[in-house]
Amino acid sequence: MRYGIKTSPQETTYDAMKAVWQAADEIDLFESAWNFDHFYPIFSDSLGPCMEGWVTLSALAEATSRIRIGCLVTGIVYRHPAVLANMAATLDIVSEGRLELGIGAGWNEEELNAYGIELGSLTTRFDRLDEGLTVIDSLLRNEWTDFQGEHFTLTRARCEPKGPQRPRVPITIGGAGRKRTLRAAARFADHWNHPGGTPEVIAEAKAVLHQHCADVGRDPSEILTSCHVRYDEAAGAQQLVDTCAALEGVVDMAVVYVPTPHTPEKVGIIADALGA
Repeated sequence: MRYGIKTSPQETTYDAMKAVWQAADEIDLFESAWNFDHFYPIFSDSLGPCMEGWVTLSALAEATSRIRIGCLVTGIVYRHPAVLANMAATLDIVSEGRLELGIGAGWNEEELNAYGIELGSLTTRFDRLDEGLTVIDSLLRNEWTDFQGEHFTLTRARCEPKGPQRPRVPITIGGAGRKRTLRAAARFADHWNHPGGTPEVIAEAKAVLHQHCADVGRDPSEILTSCHVRYDEAAGAQQLVDTCAALEGVVDMAVVYVPTPHTPEKVGIIADALGA
């Protein structure tokens, strides 16, 4: 099993997150570190503090040197995909080729309604995701991009300079929707992340992903699979170990939430338990 960590940029401080990421950067067990892309907290009182994900991610890229970094996941509804592609290309340069570009359709109606951003129907959300992924994939691969869709139009568009990773920054698609999310993952993803659940639930979603891969002529072994796992301090580290052990053979990587308050000592506890 491979491991990453995740720190939600809510109910915390930047300095605390930085200390956790720097601790993980020094532990070889952890290959990646992630935050999320929300403007309101999602696990607690939504009126609490929450830092913007991509600005935080950029700062954490400069604060680390080894670990791969990403936002798990960016809501395509929040930013025009051409803008997001340029952000990703630049952050890939800043991080010296350590960026993973996490993308999902978006879902948080509370913050979207507050900001006057239209989420739309399920069909709209996933049509927009498919178009956005097409745009981003082309901009990160090609010198010129032309695209005419229902949601986005690009004419002789460029994204330069590109980052050091080739043929483009790896794309992580998060979600478990069987009809649209997993089909998009089969088409575009280098990494698919399940939000978390029992091994049986995740295995069922993975089987659907493999069927979509067969439909589009994609080798599913090309797609890294992962899921979220929570470290519950009250339950103890052994529960985390048991959870990850049950996921062996179901996913390639467990992304472990580091609970708040964020401290580097918690990263050490997680590492000691999982590396034992």
